[in-house]
Amino acid sequence: SLMGSDGGVFVGMEESQWVYALPPSLAGSQYAAAGSDSSVAAGRVSFCLGLQGPCSTTNTACASALSALHVAMHTVRAAECGRATVLAIGLKLVPHITLVVAAAGMLSTEGRCKTFDARANGYACGEGSGAVVVERRAGGEGGREEQTAGGILRGCLGRQDGRSASLTAPNGRAQSTLLRVVLAASGLKPEALDLLEAHGTGTKLGDPTEAGGLAAVHGTAGRESPLAVSGGKANYAHSEGGAGLD
Repeated sequence: SLMGSDGGVFVGMEESQWVYALPPSLAGSQYAAAGSDSSVAAGRVSFCLGLQGPCSTTNTACASALSALHVAMHTVRAAECGRATVLAIGLKLVPHITLVVAAAGMLSTEGRCKTFDARANGYACGEGSGAVVVERRAGGEGGREEQTAGGILRGCLGRQDGRSASLTAPNGRAQSTLLRVVLAASGLKPEALDLLEAHGTGTKLGDPTEAGGLAAVHGTAGRESPLAVSGGKANYAHSEGGAGLD
């Protein structure tokens, strides 16, 4: 029923590990070429469903899922497609990357993400996938709201830390600035939020920085009730490219 429609497909994923899991006899095949190109992940969904709308794969590491959602929301808002399917996935098909991050001291020795815990000593690798359909909500306030299967998407924003202590080190000031900008763009005040899902990987550097950025924006002044901060990775680990939609 979707054949020939203008539906968009936006996939968030890091580098595909599928090609590394192939036996040598298939490494040079046409399937290896298609399977190793992350752009084909989104293209394959559009191909199978016959969708002719915008189609792209986004790789922004752990933010891939939310970056894909960001692009999808603005594409729907600009009426470039009637609806957009956003997908994200993170699978561990070979041990190579896990061994690298373990050697770098980024993983928890107990295999747990101890989110916002004094015992935090790194994150745990997980797997996950998710999908959501974004479409314009009829009667949305000023045309600024998009509807997903789970509720109303008031706003979305993606930014970079810029210059920090190192390439992978977070920047608390940049994080708090992002929060202020996206709240303003969504027409919301910080005290309007009741629940916030944190990145919360359970690292000694990332978690305190994130907590400080949240406190700088939300704090407690003007709130009738505390802001609840959730850390789902403490339950199901960090699916990296799939995080945010899994």
